[in-house]
Amino acid sequence: MDFGLVLPSLGDDSTLAGIEAAIDLAAKHGFTDVWTTDHLLVGHDAAEDYGRLYEALTTLAWAAARNETLRLGASVVVVPMREPVLLAKQLATVDALSRGRLIAGFGVGWNRHEFENVGARSRFEVRGAYLEETINLCRHLWSGNPAPFEGRFARFDDFVFGPLPDQGAQLPIWVGARDERALRRVGRLADGYHSSATSPSSYAPRIPVIRAAAEAAGRPMPRLSARVRVDLGAGPESFYTLHGSAEEVAAGIREYAALGVDHLALAFPPREPAALAEAMERFATQVRPLV
Repeated sequence: MDFGLVLPSLGDDSTLAGIEAAIDLAAKHGFTDVWTTDHLLVGHDAAEDYGRLYEALTTLAWAAARNETLRLGASVVVVPMREPVLLAKQLATVDALSRGRLIAGFGVGWNRHEFENVGARSRFEVRGAYLEETINLCRHLWSGNPAPFEGRFARFDDFVFGPLPDQGAQLPIWVGARDERALRRVGRLADGYHSSATSPSSYAPRIPVIRAAAEAAGRPMPRLSARVRVDLGAGPESFYTLHGSAEEVAAGIREYAALGVDHLALAFPPREPAALAEAMERFATQVRPLV
């Protein structure tokens, strides 16, 4: 099992010091990657969680310079709120500057109010189609293909695109999804599936849907990943969390592994450096030996 760390880049108590510490702690404890969270302009109804949030792609570019070995992921970019060519350019640039360490996490979003706030109201009802086209557009540009691109939302025929990402068109795209139609999209188009706040029991029935779509498209099964909150010693919470004793947390991780999930992006509640260091040290010394 590979472990990634969700950076403490969101919330009223998020700070540069906390993000710096998280990156250093991820490297210290042998995590393979670090992850940012994406929202742009939520309303007051979502302000507690996402009102203060360091922008996802800018933070990844900064993190690439902070550490030269960790892979970098977005969990996940709300694609339909962004202009597709600019997004492809930003991701290609981060991958080139990081020497090929980027994982592009994509999703359709859920917050209608936020779409309205950023001038993307018309995309909300077609956000699945917009995501699919953006995946194709990114791979077209990242490959260096000079042919015209003709889509529903974007088209261009006279263009030059560079620099290419170091990973080229193989830059991995992991897609977040919940409903069956979106899960089929993962199988048809994505390199990985990246769930959020999903228990192993809820994750399990999604896998056959993804696998069937991948097989029908003649593609390999996408890699399986999950973003999970970890609160060692805590009781049950309102959304899925790996909680309780070290053995209980380890048992939850083993449940994911038994499904074929081989990557977990872990989110620890503390954002202050010392408290985050303590939480990660407990995980490293008490939980990992039991997995």
